[in-house]
Amino acid sequence: MIILIKLILAHLIGDFLLQPKSWVEDKERAKIKSNKLYLHTLIHGLLILILLWSFNNWLLMISIMLSHYFIDLIKVYAQTKKNNAKWFLIDQILHFISILILCKLLLKCDLQLITLFQDVTIWIYLVALLLITNVSRILIQTVLQNWAKALETNNNEALNDAGKYIGILERLFVFIFVITNNWEGIGFLLAAKSVFRFGDLKESKDRKLTEYVLIGTLLSFGLAILTGLAVLKLITIVNAL
Repeated sequence: MIILIKLILAHLIGDFLLQPKSWVEDKERAKIKSNKLYLHTLIHGLLILILLWSFNNWLLMISIMLSHYFIDLIKVYAQTKKNNAKWFLIDQILHFISILILCKLLLKCDLQLITLFQDVTIWIYLVALLLITNVSRILIQTVLQNWAKALETNNNEALNDAGKYIGILERLFVFIFVITNNWEGIGFLLAAKSVFRFGDLKESKDRKLTEYVLIGTLLSFGLAILTGLAVLKLITIVNAL
């Protein structure tokens, strides 16, 4: 397992620490003719050699270098300005899959993936991640969509019922912080309110925007906190069985 961790570390260092933006742009522009593409691939091989510190793993090093090269090559030819983000994710997923497969095939790495996904806590965390990412995003967008329209107007009114909901969310947070003995959280809320002081705002639209941001922020934190508490509770129940 330690070998796999080192391989992933080598990948992260090579792709995110030792790859300047100018290299990425050069690869996208020159594609297969880019010198930076080959230099980038070589760096990944050297990182594997340094972290594993053994020439006995030369076949693994070359295999990962080749897979990295071809995955990057596919990316630079397939991506456009519109799908750049999508291909960034695809590129990283393919790199990790190739590392897993090559480590398993060439070094018989004990990945323990089957055992890992038989652990119920993994599934609880996966559900939690889904809840606090896309599900929360859609929920917050739905809740705020009517208030978002009000931001486009120029009248001198506050968002309808915004103050009421801010107060409700504040009290919920304070309650959660108290029962979990996280008193510093209350200080965080007070600090946040001092940043969004209504009295200092000069234009009516600023007030609407402040209320909008406050509600969105509190909703976002609230969903994350509630999800986290639910996860901890579920794990406690599962472990007690």
